[in-house]
Amino acid sequence: MIQFDAVHKRFANGTTAVHDLSLRVPEGGVTVLVGSSGCGKTTTLRMINRMVEPTSGTIRVGGKDVTEQDAAELRRSIGYVIQQAGLFPHRTVLDNVATVPLLLGWSRRRARSRAAELLETVGLAPDAARRYPHQLSGGQQQRVGVARALAADPPVLLMDEPFGAVDPVVRTQLQDELLRLQKELSKTIVFVTHDVDEAVRLGDQIAIFRTGGHLVQCAPPAELLARPADDFVAGFLGAERGLKLLSLRTLADVPQAPAPQGGTWTLVLDEAGRPLHWATRDTEVPLRPLRDGDSLLAALDESVASPTGLTARVDADGVLTGVTSRDDILRHAGRAHTEARVSA
Repeated sequence: MIQFDAVHKRFANGTTAVHDLSLRVPEGGVTVLVGSSGCGKTTTLRMINRMVEPTSGTIRVGGKDVTEQDAAELRRSIGYVIQQAGLFPHRTVLDNVATVPLLLGWSRRRARSRAAELLETVGLAPDAARRYPHQLSGGQQQRVGVARALAADPPVLLMDEPFGAVDPVVRTQLQDELLRLQKELSKTIVFVTHDVDEAVRLGDQIAIFRTGGHLVQCAPPAELLARPADDFVAGFLGAERGLKLLSLRTLADVPQAPAPQGGTWTLVLDEAGRPLHWATRDTEVPLRPLRDGDSLLAALDESVASPTGLTARVDADGVLTGVTSRDDILRHAGRAHTEARVSA
């Protein structure tokens, strides 16, 4: 969907922001650009919609050279989300979202109908449409920003640290919402962040830049974590990259067994068969039951917290299906790490 071929960007003051960048952004996936400040990731993003012009090289979107297209028309065909949303303060939420369709010549009724539909899609209540941006929380404003970017149904969505200005809890919620939307809409997304955990969670591929706009490595998260290209990448990913790799693997293939009976600890269930806690005669220890789609990292955390070293497994209705031991989780984690290194 997006191709960079030998792209350079040198600013008038002599600063090289992007150096000889060749990169392919696959259609329908999330490509995350990460790196330290001054590495050129935001400049790279903004060259896609010509908010920054490349000094040399070629950038194609959908096979077309961006420099041969009208800049205003190009920008209207690409969704763009920035930090703190960038909403128009004097317009209602509904009219903010309807902005691009109106610029494209849609009727007011059609544009507003599309805007109302998208506000629901991004998880906002209908009464939010009549409010103004200052009447919304930071997380709600970011949802409006995403809705506005999607309003004209663009094939490409550019997101420049869109969740960086909200608190960690809201940030996780917004990441969840983006993953849900992407599963439904399959947009081609280029996402800039400085947060490695966010990149690993959201990206189908991650491109790591170093200062001066040099692309060091671009790979799927599991490959990147298992086999960093050099010490710079390993250092950027951090000493806990093994734990990050576990966050990408799920419990689905890890064996489970019936809950043990007659031991020191008993797994207490409610009437429907949902696990409540571990108990002895005079002690209760809370637990967090996990499903097949939960990560090995979550399972390992739960097994460490459990007085039995066991993780309770449940189905979609929360009913107990069995338990998994810490040893089985660690054994599967080691196998997953080995497989990732081999595939890399």
